[in-house]
Amino acid sequence: MKTFVVLSDSHGRRGAVDRVRPLFSENDYIVHLGDGSADMRSAVDAFPEKCYVMRGNCDFAYGEEECVIEAEGMRILCCHGHRYGVKSGLERLALRAKEKDCDIALYGHTHVASVETVNGVLCVNPGSLGAYADPSYCYLVLHCGKATPTLVPL
Repeated sequence: MKTFVVLSDSHGRRGAVDRVRPLFSENDYIVHLGDGSADMRSAVDAFPEKCYVMRGNCDFAYGEEECVIEAEGMRILCCHGHRYGVKSGLERLALRAKEKDCDIALYGHTHVASVETVNGVLCVNPGSLGAYADPSYCYLVLHCGKATPTLVPL
């Protein structure tokens, strides 16, 4: 079993990230999906082996465009989502995930927490830690090829 804390769109609200920070040591992976990537620098310093930070459309220097994480026999595409037009639908994101042979796509950008399967790809948006929505994050568990995402209000 592998566990993930998935965050997105903190937009400089380090206090919100700090509220989730106690979970970082307890989980196998920490993923920030962009727009506030610099808010994760101290977490990356503390947990470099398990932090994955994406760069969003409001991030200019820190984070990766996208990455693939392999765990528990599954492949997970991590990205901010803006390059795949996620505000207009998830088809392009699901297509990119399939191109990368991924079962799951983690994305942000919309500030709306969501769990939806599109063309066989589990698409998960943890919502936003920023001031634009009710803050939330995702707790994701992978076990024996099964993914269980839980959206958690902050």
